[in-house]
Amino acid sequence: MFIENTNELVQHKLLILYILDKVDIPMTNAEITQFVLENNYMNYFMVQQFLSELVNSKFIEFSTKDGHEYYHLSNAGKDTLDYFNDRISQTLKNEIDKRYEKKKQEMIKDTQIIGNSYKKNDSEYIVNLKVIEKDIILFNLSLNVVSNKQAQLICNNWRENPQEIYKKVVDLLIDDKSGHE
Repeated sequence: MFIENTNELVQHKLLILYILDKVDIPMTNAEITQFVLENNYMNYFMVQQFLSELVNSKFIEFSTKDGHEYYHLSNAGKDTLDYFNDRISQTLKNEIDKRYEKKKQEMIKDTQIIGNSYKKNDSEYIVNLKVIEKDIILFNLSLNVVSNKQAQLICNNWRENPQEIYKKVVDLLIDDKSGHE
């Protein structure tokens, strides 16, 4: 698929800027690409080309954290988007807003609910469960278990039901069996 005209090229680049602005948290190349592809906004090669061009023109910046590059809108990109915002149809903006809200919840869960395990020695595994909100650790629990299977089961259950597990742990910890408050 080739871009037919300059207007279409501009709209595609503005679309990427709009998505990054809407997201309000930095996204990896894979996250941006997945969002664009699963909604059929453009093809893979166009996304990669436009991301590269937007970085080169300093409309998008990226930073590296934990070995991943995260893209975010620069001030120049924000200014450009504000100036040319009317070139993106309101229908498309509403569609992106709606689809992104769902995606945002998934991304927040993936980045703020953490369950990791590692082998301590031949018969011990350490499981670490965390809840992080805006770079503040709200909950951190480390467990010593006897098998990799247990460690993986705990991590999977944590990722699937963090609110329920967190509530149960807190309820158990604050349960006052003696009747004191």
